[in-house]
Amino acid sequence: MESGGGVVDHLADERSKAQFDVDEMKVVWAGSRHDFELSDRISRLVASDPAFRKDNRVMMSRKELFKNTLRKAAYAWKQEEANKLRFYVDEPAFTDLHWGMFVPAIKGQGTDEQQQKWLPLAHRMQIIGCYAQTELGHGSNVQGLETTATFDPQTDEFVIHSPTLTSSKWWPGGLGKVSTHAVVYARLITDGQEHGVHGFIVQLRSLDDHMPLPGITIGDIGMKFGNGAYNTMDNGVLRFDNVRIPRDQMLMRVLQVTKEGKCVQSNVPRQLIYGTMVYVRQTIVADASRALSRAVCIATRYSAVRRQFGSQNGLETQVIDYKTQQSRLFPLIASAYAFRFVGEWLKWLYTDVTQRLQANDFSTLPEAHACTAGLKSLTTSVTADAIEECRKLCGGHGYLCSSGLPELFAVYVPACTYEGDNVVLLLQVARFLMKTVAQLPSGKKPVGTTAYLGLVEHLMQYRCGVQNAEDWLNPSVILEVFEARAARMCVNRAQKLGSFPNPDEGFAELSAFLAEAAVAHCQLIVVSKFIEKLQQDIPGGEGVKQQLRNLCNIYALNLINRHLGDFLSTGAISAKQASLANDQLRSLFSQVRPNAIALVDAFNYTDHYLGSILGCYDGNVYPKLYEEAWKDPLNDSVVPDGYQEYIRPMLKQQLRNARL
Repeated sequence: MESGGGVVDHLADERSKAQFDVDEMKVVWAGSRHDFELSDRISRLVASDPAFRKDNRVMMSRKELFKNTLRKAAYAWKQEEANKLRFYVDEPAFTDLHWGMFVPAIKGQGTDEQQQKWLPLAHRMQIIGCYAQTELGHGSNVQGLETTATFDPQTDEFVIHSPTLTSSKWWPGGLGKVSTHAVVYARLITDGQEHGVHGFIVQLRSLDDHMPLPGITIGDIGMKFGNGAYNTMDNGVLRFDNVRIPRDQMLMRVLQVTKEGKCVQSNVPRQLIYGTMVYVRQTIVADASRALSRAVCIATRYSAVRRQFGSQNGLETQVIDYKTQQSRLFPLIASAYAFRFVGEWLKWLYTDVTQRLQANDFSTLPEAHACTAGLKSLTTSVTADAIEECRKLCGGHGYLCSSGLPELFAVYVPACTYEGDNVVLLLQVARFLMKTVAQLPSGKKPVGTTAYLGLVEHLMQYRCGVQNAEDWLNPSVILEVFEARAARMCVNRAQKLGSFPNPDEGFAELSAFLAEAAVAHCQLIVVSKFIEKLQQDIPGGEGVKQQLRNLCNIYALNLINRHLGDFLSTGAISAKQASLANDQLRSLFSQVRPNAIALVDAFNYTDHYLGSILGCYDGNVYPKLYEEAWKDPLNDSVVPDGYQEYIRPMLKQQLRNARL
């Protein structure tokens, strides 16, 4: 069978085994038919345009790489639907921070007048912005930031200053070489009094010649992990030497400073700024599903192409047929779908939170904040580990840059740190859970994703009724087991915390223990949202729905297997029931096996977007690997540079004469 253009499809037999409509699953993955058609059209447009070539990225020097990224960003900006194009160009660039952080910060924290002044300029990219919060000495501890913004009532200006080396802004993407402006976070000081950390719009570079303005020291912080990868981004360093800005460039939606230097709380609730945080974190969860699905697409296709051992009739066994491969790979396919669906739900949550905030309803905000923090932590940690697991699933060839996996890993792992260190975020979730449990005796009803804690008395008494392996296919059984485990872990931690005379000391001592409860809570959220997805109208009929059921069950039962200590120690299940869960998991792997290639085809990624020879759609891996090897610059010459100076003298035993 040919996949187009006369190319033989080496995975045709695998695709013929599918027991569901792949095109309908593509619609499910995209979210709607409209979204599928739009993304399909734009991804193919990018793939067919030579301007967006990326297969040579890992061979470029840093300067070449950066200039190439500038060229692509400028070219994409000229096209229609530039925002969608940016995603499929698949290259970290200054535009990510401009649209993803700078613009939302002004929208969320600027007054109506400030938005009217700055947003049109930003939307037309007449100014290019970044988000300058993190410093050399402080990241997660925002209240520890050292940059100061001191109000001078004589001139009606703020003086932005970096008082120490560690107060240098460090890491903001787009800052190093491109941004003309930044939202800078600094300690507000008026009349000698500090008023916490606030945001200020600061121009950094001239709009005429791009030179740094007086008092500003600015540059790139240097090479980062991996070839290509995040080195397309100009993460920067920034220092201020008493830089003056007008008073109206402080973002004053929540707190205003008068001409006299008085701080006045506006009638806009401070909680509104959390809406931006929810938005940013829901996009990070969506990005996790994309990165994970790319990795599993590569690993799944290559596992079907690769054959090792067990030769019969001249053909060795496909690697994907080994149970050890399935037990590592198939839960990752399930996780990709699970994260996709919880990401869809987070989009709804953001809309809901925004509407409530506008109506001055803050009742669900603490829960939404904890939920998005936890899911950001969970999905990015799992995805980072999963990309590396996919590299190992591809054997030695997975280590080649041409596999696409090393660069994907290098470009993705910063997500575990930016927008909140993952461990710090889990501790925020744990603190919220402990507060929720402590309020239960007062009759305060938990909301949203913590609603199960309102049933804590039932869940503490719950006994799992599973008697055979098939019982584990009941979604209500799975859901209640996960609720019982999470509730019992929360109550257990709260009891231990209560034994400390000083709660803060107790929290510090039990922090690792508390983080485990936060993980259990977040895993429950993902499982519950997958189950909710299955209760919706899904296109494609029973075939599509059955595959999603299988993946949901694999996701949940694999978590039980991997966190068996939690489920057994809390008494949520028995050892016998754990054994039955493993039996059912193996059965599910067998059911997914004929559908594996079709399930990753449903992601609808072009070869250009995947950027992987091992994951190419037609499965023609070996000729492409061989051809790619000869493109390496080392193969430009048969005899390497350095032969005369170093190799020949060694071979001729003239090492003492070699030029070292």
